[in-house]
Amino acid sequence: MRRMADPISEPVPVERRVDLGVARLLPDLDRPRGWLLTMDDAPQSYVDLDDPLFLEFEYVQRLAHVVDLAAPSGDPVTALHLGGGGFTLPRYLAATRPGSRQQAVELDGALTELVREYLPWPEAALRVQAEDARRYLASSPQHSVDLLVADVFGGSRIPAHLTSVEFVREAARVLRPGGVYTANLADGAPLDFGRAQLATVRSVFADVCLIAEPSVLRGRRYGNLVIVAADRPLPVAELARRVAADAFPARVVHGDRLDLLVGGLQPVTDATAVPSPPPPEGAFTL
Repeated sequence: MRRMADPISEPVPVERRVDLGVARLLPDLDRPRGWLLTMDDAPQSYVDLDDPLFLEFEYVQRLAHVVDLAAPSGDPVTALHLGGGGFTLPRYLAATRPGSRQQAVELDGALTELVREYLPWPEAALRVQAEDARRYLASSPQHSVDLLVADVFGGSRIPAHLTSVEFVREAARVLRPGGVYTANLADGAPLDFGRAQLATVRSVFADVCLIAEPSVLRGRRYGNLVIVAADRPLPVAELARRVAADAFPARVVHGDRLDLLVGGLQPVTDATAVPSPPPPEGAFTL
């Protein structure tokens, strides 16, 4: 009988229909155990099974900087991840902050099973729940987490019910005093969605900043926007130093510059919320 290839150890692509679309695992021929996860041909996650500190996507590198600065180096934290995919950031946090308690919420249970089968993670480091992110957040205890990461996309768009001030208030309720909220968004010129999200988060948290590449901030291309917020002053200077040193440098927008970017936009409510804009044709190239 011919032996079937093991896609974990051999570079064999995997394709499977999951609850919310078609998922593919594509091997990285430059890294023996590196895998790209796509959903309906949109890049979703990158996982290196041998090196959880290797972060392929630039926006994940920025989220990792936030994780690094959320608490003293190496200290364990309690983290809630809204959105899972390949669970790249939870793997990173488990490696850099051993002993952390982590919960991830991923609506697509079949996707999670695919990832668990081919890209397993240390089960003791991460629990995963198949549920709507906002519903799970609403049922979470007050002041129960140190770090809350929102990175939820339905396909390539953020669902509307995860963009409102009511949602952000729930996030603030679940965070402990001094905890950090961070969210990954995607937008392009004229950045109306991202600017409205900044207005929304600023109406709830005392200090807020934005991390993005200059070309995205100038409206020259569609890309990721990472929002960081807390009820205490953020380590803006150190965050700016770190993202400026990345392979694809980014900027931190804060204070008066953030005021100018937001302008007079009002917070988004459940009544006015809309999904994030669809990416332009050709935004994703594999």
